[in-house]
Amino acid sequence: MKIVAAQDFRLDRNVDYGTNEQNESVRQIVSTVRNEGDSAVLRYTAEHDRVVLTPEQLRVTKEEMMAAYDKVDRDFVSHIREAANNIRRFHEKQKRNSWMDFEPDGSLFGQIIRPLDRVGVYVPGGKAAYPSSVLMNVIPAQVAGVKEIVMVTPPATSGGEGINPYILVAAAEAGVSEMYRVGGAQAIAALAYGTESIRKVDKICGPGNIYVALAKREVFGAVDIDSIAGPSEIVVLADETARAEYVAADLLSQAEHDEMASAILVTTSKLLAEEVQAEVEKQLSQLPREKIARASIDCHGSIIVVNSVLEGVEVVNKLAPEHLEVMVQEPMSYVSHIRHAGAIFLGPYSSEPVGDYFAGPNHIIPTNGTARYASPVDVDDFTKKSSLIYYSKEALLANGEAIIGLARHEGLEGHARAIEVRLKREKQS
Repeated sequence: MKIVAAQDFRLDRNVDYGTNEQNESVRQIVSTVRNEGDSAVLRYTAEHDRVVLTPEQLRVTKEEMMAAYDKVDRDFVSHIREAANNIRRFHEKQKRNSWMDFEPDGSLFGQIIRPLDRVGVYVPGGKAAYPSSVLMNVIPAQVAGVKEIVMVTPPATSGGEGINPYILVAAAEAGVSEMYRVGGAQAIAALAYGTESIRKVDKICGPGNIYVALAKREVFGAVDIDSIAGPSEIVVLADETARAEYVAADLLSQAEHDEMASAILVTTSKLLAEEVQAEVEKQLSQLPREKIARASIDCHGSIIVVNSVLEGVEVVNKLAPEHLEVMVQEPMSYVSHIRHAGAIFLGPYSSEPVGDYFAGPNHIIPTNGTARYASPVDVDDFTKKSSLIYYSKEALLANGEAIIGLARHEGLEGHARAIEVRLKREKQS
C-alpha cells in the first residue's frame, strides 16, 4: 500500500457499469424474458448456468430446503439463528407508524404507511454465496409487513440443479416460503415482468454480479430497486493508539471481496502507517484469497497521513465510504463530525465483519460515494407512504382564492375552476 499525504491523494471513482457488450446482452435478455416468459428463463439458465430445468423444477420445494439442514455444519444453524435474532431486533426499532393531525377548522392531514405487497430478493449463489445476504434482505421486509417475499438464487453450475445448502438453510431460517432456482439477468427480468411460473414483484433487492446490476438498472421503473451497488469499500480512521495488526486485517477483510474493492487507511501517525503497510504484506501472504486481495490493495488501496483526527474526518467525509472504522482514542467524540459514511464502526473491537454478519444493522450499504445521499437498507425500503387530506368547507372558503390564484399563475385554468365552482356553490347556499 502506498503512503501519501492528504493533499496528494486522488481517488479514482470511475466505476465501470459494464461494457457495451454486457449492457447490450442484458437488454436482450430482459426483453426476451419479458416477451417469452418461462421458456426464455429456462433457455438462458441452460446457456449461462449449464443447468437444464423444466418449468416444474424452477420452484424450490420445502422438502429441498429442509433436506439442506443435513448438509451444513451444526454450528452454522445456531449461528445463523443468533444473527437473525439480532437483525430482527435492530430492524424492529425502525418501524414507523401512520399519523393524522386535526386542524381547528375541521381539516385533517396525515400520512399512511403501508408495506409493499410483493418483494423479490436476489441472493448470489455461484462463486460468491452469501447466506448472510438472505437475512439482510428478507428480515427488514418481514418487519415492514411485506406479505409476499420471493427469493431467487442461481442453480448449481455444470449440469446440477442443487442450490448451495447454506443459502437454503438461511432462507428457511428467515421464513422464505417462495423460492426459485434462477439467477443472472433472467432472474431480475422474471421478477420485474413476471412469467408463467414467477409472478411479478413491486421491488427487487439484493446484490449480484455485473449482469444482475445492469439488469436491475434496466428494469427500474417497471419495479423499484434497492440500488446499483459498486465495489465494496472500507476506510479506517486511526491514530497512534490503533493496533497495526487490527487495521491491516480489517483492510484486507474488504480487499478480499474483489479486485475492484477499495481499502484505505487515514491516520495521524506516520509510524502506524508504516506498521500497517508492513502488516498488510505479512497478512496478505497468508490469505486464501491473496490474488484478489492483492489486486485490490495494489490498485485501490492507500494510506493517507493527516495532521489531526479532525482533518482525517474531513477526508472521510469527502470519501463518503461504505464502511468506516474509527480506531482513535475516544471515538465517540468524533461521531458528530462524521457526515458521510454508510456504517460507522467505533473502537478496536467493532471490526467490520461484526456488522456484516451478526450485530444487527444491515450490511447492504451505499457504495461508490453514494453515502453522501443514500442509506443502508432498512424497513423504510419496504414501505410506501400515502398522504391523507380531508379539507373542510371552512378551510376551502378561507383559502380557495389563494389556490385559484396559484393555479392561474401556472396557467392551469382547469385547476382554478375546480376550486372556483365549489366557492360559487357554497357562497350561493
